[in-house]
Amino acid sequence: MSPAPLRLGLLLAAAPSFLWSAAPEETRFQRFQRQSREAEQRGLAEPFRGITAAGRPETGLFPLRSTGVSTEPVRRAAAEFLAALTPAQRDRTRFPVDDPEWRKWMNQHFYIRQGVSFAELDEAQRAAAFALLRTALSAEGLQLSRDIMRLNHTLGELNGGNFTEYGEWLYWITVMGEPSADRPWGWQLDGHHLIINYFVLGDQVVMTPVFVGSEPVVAAGGIHRGVAILQAEQNDGLAFLRALSPAQRARAVLRPEKTGNDNLTEAFKDNVVIPYAGLPGSELTAAQRGALLALIGRYVGQQAPGHARVRLAEVEAHLDRTHFAWIGGAEDGGVFYYRIHSPVILIEFDHQRPANLRHLAADPQRPDRQHIHVVVRTPNGNDYGRDLLRQHLAAHPH
Repeated sequence: MSPAPLRLGLLLAAAPSFLWSAAPEETRFQRFQRQSREAEQRGLAEPFRGITAAGRPETGLFPLRSTGVSTEPVRRAAAEFLAALTPAQRDRTRFPVDDPEWRKWMNQHFYIRQGVSFAELDEAQRAAAFALLRTALSAEGLQLSRDIMRLNHTLGELNGGNFTEYGEWLYWITVMGEPSADRPWGWQLDGHHLIINYFVLGDQVVMTPVFVGSEPVVAAGGIHRGVAILQAEQNDGLAFLRALSPAQRARAVLRPEKTGNDNLTEAFKDNVVIPYAGLPGSELTAAQRGALLALIGRYVGQQAPGHARVRLAEVEAHLDRTHFAWIGGAEDGGVFYYRIHSPVILIEFDHQRPANLRHLAADPQRPDRQHIHVVVRTPNGNDYGRDLLRQHLAAHPH
């Protein structure tokens, strides 16, 4: 069996009768394939440039250097994960370090993904996969990832036990390049509401793009009752807005009403142009700058502590040019979008319209707090570590 049918078979095997869509001429199997193919064709039509503020990447932002934080533990964990796979699984999981596979990720559940899924791993293989995540992420980052996976099971429960489309183990891993101490490599985790891209060169790490979220974000029942995610990011963002002066808030708020989805940098948006907007860090007080840095730390802190400190220092060096923008109100329980944007980081937090829980929503057309999408990016050409890879290849042609 070729890789694509095998991947889709893992997604659909639980309910053969579910293969048929409303249109008898196209099975759901075929529709998922077509939708995935069309998304990739549109999204990869342009060569990678990176997210920019004006259409052209700024240069000199990401030098090759030593961070002083070892990547040996994650290299070893990745090598042990690959060694735990069967030869056939390993063949499906490995790609060249510069492969377009890096850019082939999508939040939607229907997307046909590459690599090996948690659903097909045995107990030892699954333990090796989690060991890789545990090594690369902080305790908070690992907890968030696991809770997103659990909430995907909750989503299946809320859709009548539909564990064909939703479930805790429908997440795929790919490895790009050979895990190495001095050559570029990396890995990707891809599934519904959870995508992590993790690039390594020497002791430098780039962990973007990252997509985290869920629908629901709080499990009110089911086997994972009580699991909740992204509440601190939600509440701290609102607290930051409320702490601004009236004049500052007027600069930050782009639009006081939020009626739809506002994220700009989700799947296949690698080259989007987003001008700086909102309130710049240069207009913040010392206390507000500290609060903004702490809010950014909520997101940066999802990676292992050593490299999180390196990343936060990189962000702090550009704090004057870091813009905070807001869409929505500031009332208790309200919905909103906020964006934190600098030359070296872009964070989007968005309350979204109901999607796969429309049948339970009070108003399916309006965003609510039970569907959140978050995207973290490295603008100016260094998502996927691409600028580091470019510099490395220029200095060391392979």
